Amino acid sequence: MKSDINIKSIAEALSISISTVSRALQNNPKIGLKTRELVLDKAKELRYVPNPASMFLQGKKMFVIGIIVPALEEEFFSRVINIVEDFFEKQGYQVFVFQTRDDMLRQDKALELMLKYRVDGLLVSLAGNTTDYAKFKKVEDFGIPIVFFDRVPRSYRSHKIKCDIQKGAVDAIVFLKNLNCKRIALINGPSNLDASDERLNGYLLGLQKNNIRSSQSLIKSCDLTKKSAMTVMEEFLCQENVPDAIFGFNDYVALYAMLVCKKRGIVPNQEIKFVSYGNLPITTLMSNPPLASVEQFPDKTGMEAAQLLLSIIDHKVPIDDYKEMIIETKLVVH
Repeated sequence: MKSDINIKSIAEALSISISTVSRALQNNPKIGLKTRELVLDKAKELRYVPNPASMFLQGKKMFVIGIIVPALEEEFFSRVINIVEDFFEKQGYQVFVFQTRDDMLRQDKALELMLKYRVDGLLVSLAGNTTDYAKFKKVEDFGIPIVFFDRVPRSYRSHKIKCDIQKGAVDAIVFLKNLNCKRIALINGPSNLDASDERLNGYLLGLQKNNIRSSQSLIKSCDLTKKSAMTVMEEFLCQENVPDAIFGFNDYVALYAMLVCKKRGIVPNQEIKFVSYGNLPITTLMSNPPLASVEQFPDKTGMEAAQLLLSIIDHKVPIDDYKEMIIETKLVVH
C-alpha cells in the first residue's frame, strides 16, 4: 500500500515546523541532536518513506544505480553484474538489474522505470534489436549519466566500454589457419549492433591478412537465440561447400551450432572446427568445447564501466564529455 505519511505528518505529530523536520531528516547540524533523534524516531514509528521524485528535484542523490543487460543467464553479463554490485555497494549504493531479453520495447520500459525512480546512473548493454536511442537521450536530458558496455551504440554519442573485438577476430583466424582451415564461416549477431560490425570487420581482416578467400556464402547472421543460431548452422551444412570451421559471435552461438552437428552425426572440432568469443567457464565442463575462445574479460569491463559511471556521478567527468575505453582481448586455446 502507498504510504500517506510525509514530513508534514511528522511535523504535526511533534508540533514542530515542517522545515525543522526536513533539516532533521537530512542530519543538518543546525538542528540539535535531541530534536534530530525525536524526528528520526517519529519517522521510524510512522513508517515514513522519502519521496524519490522530491529528492531528485532537490538535487539529492538517490544512491541507486541501474543495470540493463540483454540476458541474465549469459555468464558474461552475470559476471559484470557481480563486479558492479560489489563496487557500488562499497560506495553505499543499491543496484537495480533489468534484463531486456534482447527486446528494445522491454529496454524502453526499463529506461522509463529507471527515470521514474530517478536512479543516479545507468550501465547498459544494448538489446539486440535496438534501432532507436530516443529513450536514452530522454534519460540523459534529466541529468542521469549512462555508460554503455560490451554492446555499445554504433552512432549515438555516449560513454562506452568495449573490447578490442577486431584483434580477437584476427587472432582467431590465425589460429584456424594453423589448423589448415580454408573455408572459415562466421555466425554473426544482429546487423544493427556495433559489436556485430566489429566481428565482421575483424573476420574479413583476418582472412585478408592470411590470404584466405572470403565468400558471402560463409557469412550469416542470427538474432543470438538458440533457434536462430541452429537454423544458420543447418543452412551452412546444406551448402555445396560446407565450412571446415565456424567462428561464432559468442560461446553460446558456437554451442548451439555444435548441437546441429551432433544431430547430423558430425563430431565437433573434427570435420568442422569451432572458435568463438567469450571464454565462458561452462566450456570447461564440455566434452567438445570450442577449440579456442576470445577472452573478453567481463570483470575488467564491469570495473571500468562502474568506475567511469561513479566519476560522472561525482562530477569528476562531465556527463557530455564522452569517453571510450577499449579492453584488450586474448585468444585462449582450450
